[in-house]
Amino acid sequence: MKGIGVSPGIAIGRACVIKNNKAEVTGVLLKDEAEIAAHIHQFDNAVSLSVNEIEATKQNTDIVLHEEDIAILDTQIEFISDPQLRDDVVEKITTDKKNVNDALIATIANMVQLFQEMDDEYIKTRAADIQDIGNRILKHLTKSTPGFTQEFKPGTIIIAEDIAPSDTITMDTRNVAGFATQVGSKTSHTAIIAKAKGIPAVVGCGDNLATIKDNDIVILDGATGLVFINPEHQLIEEYTSKKDTYTSNSDKLKQLKDVRSVTTDGIEIKLLANISSADDLEDVFNNGGEGVGLLRTELLFMDRDSFPTEDEQFEFYKKVALQSKGKPVIVRTIDIGGDKQLPYFGLPAEQNPFLGYRAIRICLDRTDIFITQLKAILRASIFGDLKIMLPMISNIQEVREAKSIITQAKQKLLQANVTFNAAIEVGIMIEIPSAAITADILAKEVDFFSIGTNDLCQYTLAVDRMNAKISHLYDPFNPGVLRLINYVIQQAHQHNIHVAMCGEMASDPLATLLLIGMGLTEFSMSATAIPAIKDILINNDTIKAKDIYNKVMAIDNSDSIIQFLQENTV
Repeated sequence: MKGIGVSPGIAIGRACVIKNNKAEVTGVLLKDEAEIAAHIHQFDNAVSLSVNEIEATKQNTDIVLHEEDIAILDTQIEFISDPQLRDDVVEKITTDKKNVNDALIATIANMVQLFQEMDDEYIKTRAADIQDIGNRILKHLTKSTPGFTQEFKPGTIIIAEDIAPSDTITMDTRNVAGFATQVGSKTSHTAIIAKAKGIPAVVGCGDNLATIKDNDIVILDGATGLVFINPEHQLIEEYTSKKDTYTSNSDKLKQLKDVRSVTTDGIEIKLLANISSADDLEDVFNNGGEGVGLLRTELLFMDRDSFPTEDEQFEFYKKVALQSKGKPVIVRTIDIGGDKQLPYFGLPAEQNPFLGYRAIRICLDRTDIFITQLKAILRASIFGDLKIMLPMISNIQEVREAKSIITQAKQKLLQANVTFNAAIEVGIMIEIPSAAITADILAKEVDFFSIGTNDLCQYTLAVDRMNAKISHLYDPFNPGVLRLINYVIQQAHQHNIHVAMCGEMASDPLATLLLIGMGLTEFSMSATAIPAIKDILINNDTIKAKDIYNKVMAIDNSDSIIQFLQENTV
């Protein structure tokens, strides 16, 4: 079966099927004020026990915690301690007379739905955090036992519908060879933790994964997403050989951390990373990254009951700037709206949120929100090399209006005698076809472009990339998409501005030489993807890249383009 490969490597072993225990609604209503007070007390006690449990996990010397693990645990404490969670549960207990079990299940379900309906894949997968803290609190309410307590046999491949964030941290993975789950994405916690621990993983395998039984022999390819059940001996031998080769190559890639990203003919290629907080920077530098090509700011605004203050935002950006070691950090201004709902903002539901009231459109309409964020970024700019990037730009008027508001933010800081980098660079994301087509116009107004291929591909091909029915039509190697990307790069060079790519295509090894052939010299991707891309570019020259580019641009269909790239990318 085919899933999404999220942590590379080959695993060959026997299945251990994990069944998730679903919380059930009892339907029992409370009778009087005494019961209501008792159930509220039970909730508060369960919350306290849950926080204590997480703190104990952090202090447990028997568990080896990575930075990713600690960040997840800290996030869970924030979620559990959120006053809004308590308010929602208490309201259901007092107003609807629900018992504490049912009130919590309903509240968590609403929160999970809120996160799952968002467009940003990273934020969308944070729904797993919400469900996990709900399960954790429920465990203390019902005094049930935790999930992954068993010891695994050597060579175990864990099969599950999904794996909760807390389970990925606390389970003993010494004998775990791989993970395969029915649901999940490249940014799910199973993916994050599997990468951190170097365990091959495939997620999003679908319902067919449920056919696997305990002790079935499983081959799992964390790069291609392929999962084989009870394969023949010949296939086992083939993948054993692939596993040996992968292990050898992985050891080589680890040695590239301090190797300069330069082609064999001396052209420097900058490899940057996409991050969501300062905690991600250690991983960036450990993988040889040279800065941040995309700092998402949406998480600052999530899981709150009001907008973050200027000071709260300033501290967030300052921390990133200080930990960036003087390397560039491109801060994307808030990208909310439409399908990225904030409960406290009161945005109306939209029939087509991808084309709706969101991102720069909200910022230009609600300048109070925009100026607050800009002032915070500007204040933090003296602590590092921060740059401002505007998302979802579709025309020159939006750029000029946004720059005018940036000027207003600067003037407010000057009036308050606050220091900032007056020459901070301002760029835009090229993710809407109209922006790509008018790149020659837009290049005269900004300091840099960053090509967001995820949305550019979606909008160019009229394909909802979250819709499984038509996902096969989502194709970054479509000649139309490639021509837009090529035009944007050429116009950036002609107008002497920087151009980078921060979409998923930047981390696709098949696209590396093609993009270099187009003239792209800045790539931004997940930190763990950097070594593999660096390995390709340091072993090739721009002459070969340009030859690949010339031949690809003469091909009229993506199937032939992909086949050609597979045969010519080394």
